[in-house]
Amino acid sequence: MLTQSVTSERALMNNASALEESIQRGTRALLDRQRPDGHWVFELEADATIPAEYVLMRHYLAEPVDAELERKIAVYLLRIQGAHGGWPLFHEGPFDMSATVKAYFALKMIGHPIDAEHMRRARTAIHAHGGAERSNVFTRSLLALYGCITWRAVPVMPVEIMLLPKWFPFHLTKISYWSRTVIAPLLVLMARKPRARNPKGVRIDELFLGSPEKARLTPRAPQQNKYWFAFFRIVDHVLRAMEPMIPATIRKRAIDRAVDFTVEHLNGEDGIGAIFPAMMNSVLMFDTLGFAQDHPHRAIARLSVEKLLVVGEREAYCQPCFSPVWDTGLVCHALLEAGGERTLPQVNRGLEWLKTKQILDVKGDWAEARPDVRPGGWAFQYNNAHYPDVDDTAVVALAMDRAQNLGGHDNYREPIARAREWILGMQSHNGGWGAFDADNTNYYLNHIPFADHGALLDPPTEDVTARCLSMLAQLGDTAGKDPRVARTIDYLRGTQMEEGSWYGRWGMNYIYGTWSVLIALNAAGLDHQSPEFRKAVSWLTRIQNEDGGWGEDGSSYKLKYKGYEKAPSTPAQTAWALLGLMAAGEVDSPAVERGITYLSRTQRGDGEWDEERFTAVGFPRIFYLRYHGYAKFFPVWAMARYRNLKSTNSKAVVHGL
Repeated sequence: MLTQSVTSERALMNNASALEESIQRGTRALLDRQRPDGHWVFELEADATIPAEYVLMRHYLAEPVDAELERKIAVYLLRIQGAHGGWPLFHEGPFDMSATVKAYFALKMIGHPIDAEHMRRARTAIHAHGGAERSNVFTRSLLALYGCITWRAVPVMPVEIMLLPKWFPFHLTKISYWSRTVIAPLLVLMARKPRARNPKGVRIDELFLGSPEKARLTPRAPQQNKYWFAFFRIVDHVLRAMEPMIPATIRKRAIDRAVDFTVEHLNGEDGIGAIFPAMMNSVLMFDTLGFAQDHPHRAIARLSVEKLLVVGEREAYCQPCFSPVWDTGLVCHALLEAGGERTLPQVNRGLEWLKTKQILDVKGDWAEARPDVRPGGWAFQYNNAHYPDVDDTAVVALAMDRAQNLGGHDNYREPIARAREWILGMQSHNGGWGAFDADNTNYYLNHIPFADHGALLDPPTEDVTARCLSMLAQLGDTAGKDPRVARTIDYLRGTQMEEGSWYGRWGMNYIYGTWSVLIALNAAGLDHQSPEFRKAVSWLTRIQNEDGGWGEDGSSYKLKYKGYEKAPSTPAQTAWALLGLMAAGEVDSPAVERGITYLSRTQRGDGEWDEERFTAVGFPRIFYLRYHGYAKFFPVWAMARYRNLKSTNSKAVVHGL
C-alpha cells in the first residue's frame, strides 16, 4: 500500500511538472511574439474568395502584373482546393459555388490553362452543382463588372438609397456596419455599371451551363421567407423599370452622397470599415469616378488593400482584415492566467498600447441608435473609429481590470469606466448586445433579393452578450443592483438550446457560445447546480472526442440544426470547452483531465499548437475565419487556469473571463 501511495504521488508530481513545463513553453512563445510597441497581432485567414478577388481587382484596374506575387497566390489557392474539386468556405468543408467560381477565375487570370487537371476538376464540380449561374449576389456583381453576365442577373440596388430618409424601411443606418461600408461604394458601381479593363480579355463562359448572357436573378435563399421574398422581388421589378427615369441631377446627388460617406469612413491606411470587401469596392468606386491613381483618396484606399497581403517564401494570400486589438486583449488574459516574472511587465506594455487605441472622441455610426451615449469602445482593427466593437471593448476592459488589481494600481480606472459606460449604453432592448450596433434587428431586410447571404444585420447574440455580462460582473455590477444585468441574465437563460448549449455567432460554434455563457453566468454568481449549468456541463462532456479534445466545424451553422455533429478536435475549441467546464465548477472532472492531457500531448516543442481547421466566423454559412493566434493563446490560458484552480482550495473561477 505504501509503495502504491508513493508511486501515485510521484505520478501526480510528474504530471504537475509536465503541465508546468507546457505552460512555460507556451508562455515563452507568446512573449516572443510581442511586437516592439507592445501589441500582438496574428494572421487572419479566410477562404479563397479574398485572395481571388485581390487578383481580379488588379486585372480590373489593369495594374502591372506582379508575376511572382500571382504565382505565390496560385500556390496558395491550389493548396486549399478541396477533394471535391472546388473550394470550400472552411478547411475540409463542402463545395461552395461562389468561392470556386472566384478561385477558378483568378487562376485563369493568372494564366492557368483550362485543361489543367485542377481547373478541369473545379469546372466539373461547378457544372455538377448547377453552373456559375448559381453564384451568390456579390459574385454576380463581380461577374457583371467583368461583363461575364448582364446586370439583369443582379438585384437592383439604386444609388438613390443614399438619399432616403431615416424613417424609410431601407436605410443604411438600419443595416450592419459591414453591410453599409460594403454597399455604399458598391451602389456607385451598380449605378455606373463600369466594365473591367481586363487586358488579357479573360472570360469564364465555360463555367455556365447555359448562356451567361441569359442568366437571371437567383432564386430565394433557404433562409428567406417566401412571402417577404416575393414582395421584394416585385419591388425589384418596379425599381428596374423606374431606374432609367431617375433624373441625372438626383443620381449625381446620390453618387456624391455615397462618395462623401466613403471618404468620411476611409480610415486612413486602414481603409473603409477596415475590411477587405469594403476597401476593394472603394478602390473600384474611385476608379469608376475618374479619380487619378495619385489622388489622395484613391491612393490611400489602394494602399489599405495592399497592406493586407501576407507574402511568404512559397505562397501568398490576402487577409480580410487585421485583428490586433482582439489578439492583444486575449493574449493579455492568457498571460495574466499563466503568471510569471516576465509576464506582467509585458502585459502592461500590451495594455498601454491598447489604452492609446480607445475611441473617446468619435461618435461613430452606432450613435444613430444611441445618440446620448459617450464613446468609449475599442475597435477590432488598428484603426476603425466609426465602428468600435462591443466584444473587443469588454475583453480589453476585463484585462485592464485584472491587471490593475494584480498590480495594485488604478492606471486603467478611467478607460475601464468609459468602456463600461459605453457598453451599458449599447445594450439592446431585449437585454442582449450586438457587436457594433444596438437594436439592429430589422429582420425583414434579410429577405430582400440582394441579401441572399442572410447577414445584412447585427442583432444581439449570446456570445457577445455573455462577454458584456462577464465585464459587468467582474466590475461589481449584479442583478440585484442593476436591472440591466438582470435582463442580460434572463436573455441568456432564454437562449440556451434544449441540448444545453448556446449559439456562438463569432466563434465556431456551440462550443464557443457555451464557454462564453458559462463563464459569464459564473461571474454573475449563478449556482453551479442550476439547470443552466448542469445541462451545459452534460452537453460538453457528452460531445468530447475520444482523443480527449473537442471540435466543431462550419456545418453546425446549418439552418436546420438538430444537434452537435462530430468534428475533429482542435486546440482552441478544446481550450474553450475546458474553460467553460472549469467555470461550471468541473475542474476535477475526468473530462477536464482528458482535455488537459490532449493539449499537453499535441503541443509542439516550440510551445505552440498546430491548427489548420477554421474555428471562427465572419458570417454564418457564407464566411468563416481562421485566427492563427487562437491555437497559440487559448490552450495556454486553459492549462494555466487548470493549474491555478488545482492549487487552490475553492477551485472556483473568480475572473469574468
